[in-house]
Amino acid sequence: MQLKAILKIIGLLLMLFSTTMLTPLLVDQIYQEGDSLPFLYGFALTFATGLVLWLPLRNYRKELRLRDGFIVVVLFWTVLGLAGAIPFVFTLQPYMSFTDAAFESISGLTTTGATVLTGLDDMPHAMLFYRQQLQWLGGMGIIVLAVALMPMLGIGGMSLYRAETPGPMKDTKLTPRLTETAKALWYIYLSLTIACALAYWLGGMELFDAISHSFATVSIGGFSPHDASIGYFNSPLIEMIAVVFMLLAGVNFALHFIAWRSFNLLTYWRDSEFKTYLLILAIVSAITVVYLYLSDTYIYEWNALHHGLFQAVSIGTTTGFTTAEYHFWPGFLPVMLLFASFVGGCAGSTGGGMKVVRFLLLLKQGRREILRLIHPTAVIPIRMGDKVLPTGVIESVWGFFAAYVGVFSVMLLVLMMTGLDQITAFSAVAASLNNLGPGLGQVGANYASIPDTAKWVLSFGMIMGRLEIFTLLVILSPAFWRR
Repeated sequence: MQLKAILKIIGLLLMLFSTTMLTPLLVDQIYQEGDSLPFLYGFALTFATGLVLWLPLRNYRKELRLRDGFIVVVLFWTVLGLAGAIPFVFTLQPYMSFTDAAFESISGLTTTGATVLTGLDDMPHAMLFYRQQLQWLGGMGIIVLAVALMPMLGIGGMSLYRAETPGPMKDTKLTPRLTETAKALWYIYLSLTIACALAYWLGGMELFDAISHSFATVSIGGFSPHDASIGYFNSPLIEMIAVVFMLLAGVNFALHFIAWRSFNLLTYWRDSEFKTYLLILAIVSAITVVYLYLSDTYIYEWNALHHGLFQAVSIGTTTGFTTAEYHFWPGFLPVMLLFASFVGGCAGSTGGGMKVVRFLLLLKQGRREILRLIHPTAVIPIRMGDKVLPTGVIESVWGFFAAYVGVFSVMLLVLMMTGLDQITAFSAVAASLNNLGPGLGQVGANYASIPDTAKWVLSFGMIMGRLEIFTLLVILSPAFWRR
């Protein structure tokens, strides 16, 4: 393990992250609300910590190995989550304990969207903007941004890229050079954000709200500057704009890149994961809309349509925006929507969950096992499109699923030990591991009332979900530390 190289990179990344705390200062200057000190303290402490780590090792040159990349990523998301909590700790409005501040910061950076805050409409604009910015930075991954902006990470940078980018297809590069790949991802991410902000603004939002919600939409984060989330605007047009961009953000960004570079929209339709993604959301949306109308939750067809469609896409893509208190909806709907978040977005997107491609491969494997019972001697390959997948891919998907179920079960039991009821504990674990945000029961509206121990467990779950479990489990494995 190259400890000096790891500390040097952590220092560089912390210094990079500290500069993002200066943006809320500009917001505070615009609104003149006197909320600058928390961000000045946050910048100073984070930058100083990074400088202390980097300065003694600035001339150290050593290539990172893959295992070093795993350590950097896990350490950075943990340290970054704690550093991001500093402005929350020092702010006077609202007052937050360190546990609540860390929970809010980690929730933002992992694009989970679970919050302990209420009274958002009365908070300073600088603090509200900071929450939204945390999600935007976490969406594509600040480490991928670092690889794009700092060529000095090019040596061994692939270790960081592979450990950071989500999904089972993470070895695929869009361009021959790693830095160009990272830049391509961020150009697409930035373009979608600008387009989303303009659409919101033209749809009737004020500029601050448009920018803030575009950050949360494209990152599939779900934070909002308003307690009522998107429902604050009471605008079907804004809701449909959100639906479009949530759908786009849940698609593999590599697929966006290939389609936009070739100017061929048929590229999307040739992708098996994309078609499955749309099919799942279409089925969940249709069931939700029909049941809302038949159960008289909404008397008018249009209300059932736009509320049902919005919640289905928002929860299904793990964004977590709401226009209604869906956890109070009748019958099976809340649980069905929660289950949809287990599938989540496509691999290589900003969405959470297990990813559509894994769900699709599990279905294909299940079908193959049934056919093998009927035809024991048959050779039945599993295909994605026109490609036959190697056995190792299927094994890795089963391994991920087993690890996911195991981690979920342990976290569920621990949360119930803290005193939470079964529905609250189950939905809270699902919301954290899937990076969803809103849950059911006691955590339907926010997480303020749950015990501090539960908040730390869920914070750990958010990081595991953001890094897709294996990245964190790898460094917890004794085999990782053996020479």
